[in-house]
Amino acid sequence: MHSIIIRKQLNMYNCSSWPQSSSSGSGSLSISIAKQQYLYSSSSLLAMGCRRRTCRLLRIRVENDTKAVAMAMENKDQLHRRGVRKCECHDLYDVLVPYTDAWNWQKLLVEGRSATLERKPDLVDSVAILQHPSVYTMGTRSSERFLHFDKQNPPFDLHQTERGGEVTYHGPGQLVMYPILNLRFYKMDLHWYLRSLEEVVIRAIWSACGVRASRIDGLTGVWIGDQKVAAIGVRVSRWITYHGLAVNVDVDIAPFKNIVPCGIANKSVGNIISLLELGLTSGIQHEFSHQQCRDTSGNYSFEIETSKINDAKALLKVIHHCLVDEFSKVFEVELVVPTLAGPVSSS
Repeated sequence: MHSIIIRKQLNMYNCSSWPQSSSSGSGSLSISIAKQQYLYSSSSLLAMGCRRRTCRLLRIRVENDTKAVAMAMENKDQLHRRGVRKCECHDLYDVLVPYTDAWNWQKLLVEGRSATLERKPDLVDSVAILQHPSVYTMGTRSSERFLHFDKQNPPFDLHQTERGGEVTYHGPGQLVMYPILNLRFYKMDLHWYLRSLEEVVIRAIWSACGVRASRIDGLTGVWIGDQKVAAIGVRVSRWITYHGLAVNVDVDIAPFKNIVPCGIANKSVGNIISLLELGLTSGIQHEFSHQQCRDTSGNYSFEIETSKINDAKALLKVIHHCLVDEFSKVFEVELVVPTLAGPVSSS
């Protein structure tokens, strides 16, 4: 009971709830102010029935988190003074990147950023958009009861990863986006991050196709009608994100029948092109008009030529462009040409 009360009162992961410094100079959160407002004294904790060891551990944890949040807010203030945060965009939307190559690339970036958080906390973020050859992936706590095959003899490669969520399938015709973001510069809130990824997909589908996709309360992902067209599974390590989202554009749906996708048995999986062809949605634009999209900096731009909606390659291109564009808007980042190697196999 007491631990629940303490966790609620020491919730320090939403920067918007922290008091701002009254000083107009640095604009950062003073650690002394944070300690004064958020640290219980040992006597207060003992009065609530906590053991001395618990008091000591709580104080250490809160002091560390106080410093981390104060540093993040100071960095965020500096960032705002410098301008919009940059994000390197690895645009490989028409490349089939082996899953392990993309996975290792993400872990390498996250490990590097985690190791230099104190020395270089404002390293440029990254995002990759690509496709995978056919592969099944499971989350860190995925249940084998959602597999309709022998785990030792899967139809395609099967990988158990550290992301959240249950089993899913990736394959050609599905756009996968992997953001590597330091949430200290955005919002230190996992719920906010998941909803933001959903928002990117919802806006992109509307921009590309004129179709209204939606959320379902209590579930993570994006639906058109009652068919799920985008799955989301992420991992956050020291507030640095990896893994991400997958949008079914023209992916083969058959491999999903070998699993219970995302552990949701009472919902079906669909792809966007089939839904458009079957006319299950209203207000569909049957042709893409010529348009040009550009991020706020002008460093990353693209054009969409007029093309038929039932052309799979054209649809992939348009939705990929809109995903990148809406990502830059939702997360308010400036997409720039990468300086680091992307998730492409060296073999």
